Amino acid sequence: MIDCSTSMSGTKLAEAKRATGVAIDTLRDDVAFAVISGTSSARVIYPPKAGALVPASAATRAQAKEAVRGLRAHDGTAIGTWLALADRLLDGHPARIKHAILLTDGRNQHQTEAEFRRDLERCRGHFVCDSRGVGTEWEAAPLLAIAETLLGSASGLTEPDRLAADFQAVTEAVMGKAVADVSLRLWTPADTKIRFLKQVHPVIVDLTERGTPAGGERTRDYPTGQWGEETKDFHLSVEVPAGLIGDERAAARVSVAVGERELAERTVWIHWTDDLVLSTRINPQVAHYTGQIELAETIQEGLAARAKGEVDVANAKLGRAVQLATESGNHETVKVLAKVVEVVDAVQGTVRLRHQMEAVDAELAGLQSRRTIRTRNG
Repeated sequence: MIDCSTSMSGTKLAEAKRATGVAIDTLRDDVAFAVISGTSSARVIYPPKAGALVPASAATRAQAKEAVRGLRAHDGTAIGTWLALADRLLDGHPARIKHAILLTDGRNQHQTEAEFRRDLERCRGHFVCDSRGVGTEWEAAPLLAIAETLLGSASGLTEPDRLAADFQAVTEAVMGKAVADVSLRLWTPADTKIRFLKQVHPVIVDLTERGTPAGGERTRDYPTGQWGEETKDFHLSVEVPAGLIGDERAAARVSVAVGERELAERTVWIHWTDDLVLSTRINPQVAHYTGQIELAETIQEGLAARAKGEVDVANAKLGRAVQLATESGNHETVKVLAKVVEVVDAVQGTVRLRHQMEAVDAELAGLQSRRTIRTRNG
């Protein structure tokens, strides 16, 4: 899905065309594809036959790249309509692994927030979508919403000439996917409660409210998207009734499932003890990701305060974010935040909002907030 609104004129559209051509060339033979031009509406520019995808081949790749070269910038931006058209195209295809890439340079001005959310919600669970902002005028909010809902990535590229390499990397990653519809399957006893379930690496995604019944009354599946050769970390918190010293019981059973097939299973055990060392020790990985979640929330709160003109609150929140990122070794986040604030003391979290900065730097910080690093001990 390529943004072809008026604001894409010039270098951005030229680089978008080049990047799309690279992505098309990266497709393996027989992978079905289509290209959508997005403005205040959406239309399929390839293949010519509406409502269908075509298998990649030397001939169809050449035809698609020729159609892309003919794109012209005009009209406005309504991102939800682009997603809705992609959903209709993918819905009619039997492939299990379904993926989309969305590129925009602007703000979703020709659609209300409710209309965008409605279109986005209708796509939930149907395909994965990686979204990209290019240039300096885009907003992080819709890209983050797409990534959260459709379990994809979201990035901003201020330099359009980086698009081709990014599109190639994304397409290569999709070609490496092996299974679709991977779920974490959770069983919990009747007297327990799932407080939350979150993916915490490589990006933070709250899955708590996404569970669907999976057979038994106490078993639910939580979607994790498409998997290739990769590692993802999750944080599960379960509330159980009080027990007596020496008691032991199962708090949950967790399995990785593809469809009805369970590939691995572990039981979460809980023990009651009066040993202060055991009962007060926090698992290093849990501590690390709890800090990463706090980091993400603090960045979002700091950016919101900055947008409202609440300077003191923004300094306090973003200062705490710099402190947390420094403590965890999340150097990329520190680097991005340093474009929004002047870092006086990273260890103490002392910062000052920059008065002169590019608006896009705050949007980049918003995107960066959901990315995490793994624990230092691996």
